[in-house]
Amino acid sequence: EDPEFVLGSQNADKRKQRPAVQDRMQASLLRRDLSHLDQLHEEKDLFIQKTRAQLRACRRRMGLLAKQQESVAADLAAERAAGNTAAVGRLEAASQRLCSELGNERNLQAKMTAVLQESVSAMWHIEIQERQLEDARKSARAEAPAARRCLPERGASGKAERNRLLRVRRSVCLQKERGLRHQKLVEASQKNHRKAVQFLKASLGRVRQQQREEAREARERMRRRRDAVLALKNSISASRETLRKFQAWGQAKAEVAEQKAQAEKEVILAQGGDAFKHFCHQRRRQELEAQNRAFAEEQKLRKHEIVRRILKEEAEEGRRKQRPSPPRPAGRPILRARTWSYVAAFHAGKSTQHRPPSLSLSSLLVKAVSSESVQADRGSLGRAEETLAQPEIPGLWKEDYKPYQVPKEDMDQKPAGGTKMDKDVLARTVQRLRSGVIHKQVASRREFRGCPFNSKPKLIHFKDFDIGKVYKKKITLINATYMINYCKLVGVEESLRDFIHIDFDPPGPMSAGMSCEVLVTFKPMVNKDLEGNVSFLAQTGKFSVPLKCSAKKCSLSLDKELIDFGSYVVGETASRTVTLTNLGGLGTRFRFLLASECCETDTSPSALNTSSSFTYEDKGFYDKIATSFSEQLMEGNESSPTDVPSQKESGKLDGVALTTIVTVPPNEGQTEFSLGEITEGEIGPFSSIKVPVIFTPIVPGAVSTRFKVVFKNQQCPTLHFKVVGVAIDVPVWVPKPNVDLKICMYDRLYQDSILVHTRSKAALRLNFEVCKELQGHLELLPKTGYIQALSSHSVQLKFLPRRSLPEDAGKYFDKESRVLEAPMTIRVADQIKPVGFTVHAIVTTSDLELSPSGVDFGYCTIYEAIRTQVSLCNHSLLPQEFGFVGLPKFVDIQPNDGFGTILPLETLQLDVIFQPTKAKEYNFELVCKSEINRCFKLTCRAVGVHPPLELSHYQVKFAATSLYDTSVATLYVINSRLSKNSPTPSVPRIGLEDASQGPTSFEFLLPPDSPITISPSVGTVWPGKRCLVRVAFRPVLPSELIHQEALQALTKEAEAKSSQQDMATQRKDQRRQSFSTLRLQNRDRLFQASAPQPPELQKEDLTSSSQEYQAAQATLTRSFQGKFDKFVVPCVVASGDTKGRKGTEPLSFSPHNTVYLELWCPAVAPSIVVTSDKGKTIADFGDIAVGHHGIKKVSIQNISPEGLDLEYSVLNPNGPFVLLNPTSKLASGETRILKLSFSPRESVLAQEMLDVITKRGTLSLALVGTGVASVTTCSIEGGVLNMGYAIAGESTSAGFKLQNNSPLPIKFSVQLDSLSTRSGDQHRLPQFLASPAQRTEVVGTQNYSGQSVFSVVPVEGVMEPGRAQDFTVTFSPDHESLYFSDRLQVMLFEKKISHQILLKGAARKHTMFVEGGDPLDVPVESLTVMPAFDPQRGEEAEELKPILVTLDYVQLGTDTPAPPATRELQVGCIRTTQLSPKKPDHPLMVSALLQLRGDVKETYKVLFVAQVVTGP
Repeated sequence: EDPEFVLGSQNADKRKQRPAVQDRMQASLLRRDLSHLDQLHEEKDLFIQKTRAQLRACRRRMGLLAKQQESVAADLAAERAAGNTAAVGRLEAASQRLCSELGNERNLQAKMTAVLQESVSAMWHIEIQERQLEDARKSARAEAPAARRCLPERGASGKAERNRLLRVRRSVCLQKERGLRHQKLVEASQKNHRKAVQFLKASLGRVRQQQREEAREARERMRRRRDAVLALKNSISASRETLRKFQAWGQAKAEVAEQKAQAEKEVILAQGGDAFKHFCHQRRRQELEAQNRAFAEEQKLRKHEIVRRILKEEAEEGRRKQRPSPPRPAGRPILRARTWSYVAAFHAGKSTQHRPPSLSLSSLLVKAVSSESVQADRGSLGRAEETLAQPEIPGLWKEDYKPYQVPKEDMDQKPAGGTKMDKDVLARTVQRLRSGVIHKQVASRREFRGCPFNSKPKLIHFKDFDIGKVYKKKITLINATYMINYCKLVGVEESLRDFIHIDFDPPGPMSAGMSCEVLVTFKPMVNKDLEGNVSFLAQTGKFSVPLKCSAKKCSLSLDKELIDFGSYVVGETASRTVTLTNLGGLGTRFRFLLASECCETDTSPSALNTSSSFTYEDKGFYDKIATSFSEQLMEGNESSPTDVPSQKESGKLDGVALTTIVTVPPNEGQTEFSLGEITEGEIGPFSSIKVPVIFTPIVPGAVSTRFKVVFKNQQCPTLHFKVVGVAIDVPVWVPKPNVDLKICMYDRLYQDSILVHTRSKAALRLNFEVCKELQGHLELLPKTGYIQALSSHSVQLKFLPRRSLPEDAGKYFDKESRVLEAPMTIRVADQIKPVGFTVHAIVTTSDLELSPSGVDFGYCTIYEAIRTQVSLCNHSLLPQEFGFVGLPKFVDIQPNDGFGTILPLETLQLDVIFQPTKAKEYNFELVCKSEINRCFKLTCRAVGVHPPLELSHYQVKFAATSLYDTSVATLYVINSRLSKNSPTPSVPRIGLEDASQGPTSFEFLLPPDSPITISPSVGTVWPGKRCLVRVAFRPVLPSELIHQEALQALTKEAEAKSSQQDMATQRKDQRRQSFSTLRLQNRDRLFQASAPQPPELQKEDLTSSSQEYQAAQATLTRSFQGKFDKFVVPCVVASGDTKGRKGTEPLSFSPHNTVYLELWCPAVAPSIVVTSDKGKTIADFGDIAVGHHGIKKVSIQNISPEGLDLEYSVLNPNGPFVLLNPTSKLASGETRILKLSFSPRESVLAQEMLDVITKRGTLSLALVGTGVASVTTCSIEGGVLNMGYAIAGESTSAGFKLQNNSPLPIKFSVQLDSLSTRSGDQHRLPQFLASPAQRTEVVGTQNYSGQSVFSVVPVEGVMEPGRAQDFTVTFSPDHESLYFSDRLQVMLFEKKISHQILLKGAARKHTMFVEGGDPLDVPVESLTVMPAFDPQRGEEAEELKPILVTLDYVQLGTDTPAPPATRELQVGCIRTTQLSPKKPDHPLMVSALLQLRGDVKETYKVLFVAQVVTGP
């Protein structure tokens, strides 16, 4: 086929396909719209149907309500006609309810009708749209079968497309996975490489560290060896020195003894005695004393050995109690019996003659065991020494017994404890196991904390145990954790292991709430209390259950300490019981005695039996008893040893039995109280005994007796109780003869009940009487009553004290103490003697006094509050609660809002705060109510003022400000009025009246010496304007405090200097003077040192710029602890403008219009301080030359507890100060150095502030420096130094001076232009080619030799301030010329040219010269080479040297003769140092050729002759 045809057909197919696609899209959109319209149609139809149903229901409800309303109206008319008011009210309420419901239904109907209409209209629009799309619906229905047929094909194509996309996506994902895998491998390799490098570095570091440590250890070993050798050498030398000293001392002692013996021998021989015999006796006596001392020491050691063996045996027996002892051979005495027999036999020979016959073997033992023997070291009991106990296996302790030894081949296999590797493995395993024992238990993100198991019971308590018995208790452990836990028994404490046995079978894993049982077995062996813990280990940690074992004890007590029988008639008998209770598990014997009776103790000698089985714990008390017995026996005290236990009743001695015999002597003095039949006996454990106490009154009156209860057990203290009773002779009595009403207030009712008893067997009539003086205050009700036989009667007492009580009561009331004692009388019928009782009361007032009674607050602005203090005094003897009630809103009372409790006779200070809300006059009362509803009033008055000016803030709270730092706050002074009329007088503005209408002035009155600055402090505010006010707070230290600190520092320094001088003088005096003179001088020096300092030091004027002042200021700044001040600054207000007043005319300020500004000013220590230069914050660079710079270093330290970020204020960029090394951070306690540079550009005093800013404050550094210009003066005026004439080849000198007039030393240098190279001269014409007008150079003719014509000395140096420097200039020409010149420049600091001096000079060949006439040469020499000098033709050169003289003759006229033309020629002579070849008397001659050129040319030779004359 033709390819062009195929291509055209494909394009045509594409064009056909495009409309088809568009048609399909349009059809899908139409179908979607049709479905949406159908859905809306259905929803609207359903909504319309529901709305119509609700509308019909609403109409039905309205009909029913209308019918009910009609029936209610009919019933209402009927009831109203019937006059039934209740029914009418009910029906009216029902009618109103029906009306409201009907109205609601009508509103609902209107709303539903509107909604229905809107829905119907929307339905119509939907139907219209459906009709418009009816054709599209029909076409869609027709195309639906074709679309259904195309669906399979479309699905297949879509599936193929999806498969293709899936394959593409899979390939892309596979490539990404491969890339990621490769990237991960690369990263892993890099990471491994970095780790390997890191580990290699660490290994190398460890190796190097190990090498360094080994080297350090080697050096340390060498050092220790060297030190040891030196120490050994020193020790050897010291030992030698000590030996020499001891030898010398021994020799000296021997010599002294020999001299003494020789002297004694001489004395004996002088007396005629035998010296040899005397010395023999003396030597024997010394030997005997030494033997006695050695024997006493041996005896002491043997005593210690005996006691140690006994105690050790007792300890061994205590450990082997549970094991059966091996059978002993028959007839062989036990070891203890042998020991006691040995002790008795040892002391038999020494103490028999001193021992009383009544002392038995036990007393001998007590004597043997003295206080020295019982203080042996208890730690020696555990040492492996000889013991007296027998082994369990016979022959085990024999000397020939050889224990089993491990064969040598087994020992060589492995060392004890394993190899080093085994030990390391074991240690690591144990550490890992220990670290894994305890695990944290977390459930539901909550970690369990606390005891993992709960014990029931919480305490294992064995009470009242007996030795030898076995006690068992079972406890339950409950898992209290959140999850499964384990429990393991750890054991009991070391002190309980011999008595406590735990039976516990580990239950394995236990869920939360599960329990297990533990059996605790206790077998007591000692009779003492034991305490400890049973420890367990759970998965979450250790826990323990406390265990306590209590021995049997006596716990005795009486139920009463006071038995009050009350009042009984003489002859009657009453009985009470006292109960003796024993709450302990040990019984004892008791006996009741009178307190005045004494008990005698009698102990027979044989009653003291020492037990052979006392435990180690009881040894201490046994030692005390034995020590006291031994001391009494040795000292021969009359009292027997058996008195000791009776003196120490609280002690406890096991094995010591005391027989106590108590004798009670009869007491015939008191027979009113007696005890029952049971007065002594035995009280068992956990029992009680009741003992009757009988009261038989004999004589009327009050009686009392004390009894005591003594016990046989010495540990039980003696108990006491008291018995009281009253014997009366009347049948009627009052149990409470004194009725105490405590403290009572006036006008308050107090009541009490009086109980009256009778012993009579018949009924009695009673009359109750009150004394006449108190009948208006006291009352007894009823006044008459009958009391039945053997019963009681109650009378009501009413006490209502009036204000007139002090006057009415008379003698019954004490006005000073306010105590009332009112006697009451009870009269009994047929009985002459009445019964009386007394009523006691302290009567006090309930008044509260407010002082002052009235408060006048005066004028107060509506923007502030006034506080005043009032005193509230309680005149009562009782505390009272009070409160200020009904306070107005503009009044507040503090503290506690005016409520509280005031103590008796106390005075409280209350703050009454008045803050008016409106400008008006206030008159009000403050009411204080007490707890008894009494009112106390405080009258107050005040005037509220509306000031002309107001402040935007009346209270300013500054942040904590460091010392010498500044905190700034801003506020506004506001004039709220808008009128600008002329000002009126300043009067208080009260109410709505308007005072000043013009400008208003204000002034802040600062307190003196306050750290507050207000700017502006005076100003004027126009109506409707406001004025900005800046308040600055800068805390500083008081100058007096700084002066005091500085004076103290100066005083200490002066004392230190004087002490040093005294020490130096004292050392010199010790060499020159005697001891007595030195002591007198020391006394004088001490007196001078204690004298006050000289007045010159105290009166020294310390200025703020002095070093001492600044050092003291820095010290106090560092130690500053903080301070808080509160200032109230008044701002007075006046009418008028401060600028418009005439002269010094003051403004009329009104005190009533004053407003107040409250400032809270906390000051703290600075966070950064200066540590250099004694803490000065002023960096003074001093005088610096202009163009130079100076460096100043300032050290700052952070003394705050935290690190700080530093910022710096900006210095003037055009100024001379520069901060070279700013630091951004400063750690706590760190010190940094700031470098500051000062580079003045002009002569001026420069000053700037550098602020180091932190979040805790600002440190201000003052930078001060003076730029000084280098000012010098030269002695040469005009700037030209003419050296004159000199002979060629010779030199001449001249000098000048430079004066330094500046305060700084100046470095100078001198330069000549002929010796300096200038870049500008390279592009100029030569001097001889330039015209004379263009010649500006100062460097003239120079020497042919190349050397400088002019030279200066010195070339450089330093000129001190105020001094002059001499300079010498030397002129040395080497040929003849008149144009030698140069320029000398003086450079200061190698930068500034201070002076320029022009140097000039001329040279001649001869001493005589002539000059003048017209110049015949130029001032600049040419470059032509000068011919060599020929001495033979010198004369010709001199003769041929011309001088041109031009004479200008001017003829003025023919008649007047013209003046002659004249010119001058100068002839000079040069001083020379050369010797002239001619004789001195020949004159000097010089010739010159004079040529006259005019009309006639003439030539003359002029000769000049000069005579050299020497000077005087």
